[in-house]
Amino acid sequence: MKPMNGIEKWLAKRGVSVDDIAEIVYTLQRPYNPDLTMEECQVSVRVVLEKREVQYVLYTGIALDELAERRLLPEPLQAIMERDESLYGVDETLALGITNVYGMIGLTSFGYLDKVKPGIIRQLNIKGEKIHVFLDDLVAGLAAAASARIAHGDPNANQYHLPESQ
Repeated sequence: MKPMNGIEKWLAKRGVSVDDIAEIVYTLQRPYNPDLTMEECQVSVRVVLEKREVQYVLYTGIALDELAERRLLPEPLQAIMERDESLYGVDETLALGITNVYGMIGLTSFGYLDKVKPGIIRQLNIKGEKIHVFLDDLVAGLAAAASARIAHGDPNANQYHLPESQ
């Protein structure tokens, strides 16, 4: 098993593993790629996590969730975070920074995951003692980007070329 890097440790501290995210990626891509393995999904998640811009988004969102749990945010932001206000939208906006790393397919997958909330995303979205206003969306963004990465690399995908100039 590969040792966790810094961002994986931050995710683990919040109850999220690479395997949790890879399961969602597998579910998204398996219908289009019957030879896909969980290992390929884990690799894809880790490749996305290696991007510094992705790490910065994750650090920011996780820190805001943790500050809200400790009641350290100024009002009205503290109340908004505690209620996970449906019109807040900043959490989804931040997650879009991750989904866009691999193009529009990441965006459509994110919309689907945000609505359906499979696996760990559903668990994070359940209101409890922890606040995951940002993390549930960030995990959806990670899964969408890792899924899009696999889709872009599918050797069976149709290839189109420009016609020769006339």
